[in-house]
Amino acid sequence: MQRQLLRLTMAAAIGLGSALLAAGPSWAQAFPNKPIRFFVPFPAGGSTDAVARAMQPALEKILGQPVVVENRAGAGGMLGVDMVAKAAPDGYTIGIAGAGALGVNIGERTKRPYDPAKDLALISTAAASAFLLVATPTLKANTLSEVIKLAKAEPNRISIGHGGNGTAMQLAALTLVTMADVKINQVPYRGTAPVVTDVIAGHVQLGIADPPPSMGAISEGKLKLIAVTSKKRYPVFPDAPTLDELGLKGYDITGWFGIAAPAATPREIVMKLNAAVVAALKDPEVARRIRTVGMESAPTTPEEFSAFLRSEIEKAAKVVVPSEKPN
Repeated sequence: MQRQLLRLTMAAAIGLGSALLAAGPSWAQAFPNKPIRFFVPFPAGGSTDAVARAMQPALEKILGQPVVVENRAGAGGMLGVDMVAKAAPDGYTIGIAGAGALGVNIGERTKRPYDPAKDLALISTAAASAFLLVATPTLKANTLSEVIKLAKAEPNRISIGHGGNGTAMQLAALTLVTMADVKINQVPYRGTAPVVTDVIAGHVQLGIADPPPSMGAISEGKLKLIAVTSKKRYPVFPDAPTLDELGLKGYDITGWFGIAAPAATPREIVMKLNAAVVAALKDPEVARRIRTVGMESAPTTPEEFSAFLRSEIEKAAKVVVPSEKPN
């Protein structure tokens, strides 16, 4: 009896396995058939959250299922991304994050609980924006050449604030001082809003800032806009020169967000998610909402995202000095 039961159990298991194997493609074709969790690894109200929530209604319409945005802030975005990396690879968990959490390691001292190259499947970049090089109104320099001249005359007297270690804003600051060959103190903050506050107050003389918290202060004369960090001029401030134009040839650092899923997510599902994300980002209303937070929609294929990420990592490697590399 026991042997007969064992044979029946084994036969059932083999049959079930064969059925699941045969159903694999149809399972992917049926995706999605339940709500999708969309992790944002920063608090509600920030740029990352704004981009995700701008996309949410369009994604729900395209995919035909609820897309639930969940804010899981902590560790510079790594907590939320770690939840994505460790989720079931079935396409029902995705996340949005910036450069630091997705693999651009800029002076980061905290070891990631996941390996971006092994634990994540890239879906698409979502949005991008130039950063702004701003100065306190009392700084006796109004142009990049004057800033460089002042910094060379008095090494380490000037400080530049940025949005935190491991961020693209730190990369922008490090690249600036490296290419200009000057000694300027680096001051990390938790986000760009406090950078703007301290530059206005003169606690730091320079800042690398996101457009949203800076635009009002610039228009009111509380901040001096020296340049933008992207290769092309920024539409919000079309008269502001780029750092590349001002002599730092090849300078091109932008803030960006990308969307990823767990690494073992089937290719068919990754491509379905990519198609949905690209369609959402091309929706005029979604693009308009993203533009209100100073960013531009930036959809890509997974392969384009991967190539872009590699180029960003290479940029970081050129400017991170040994003392700033992670342990």
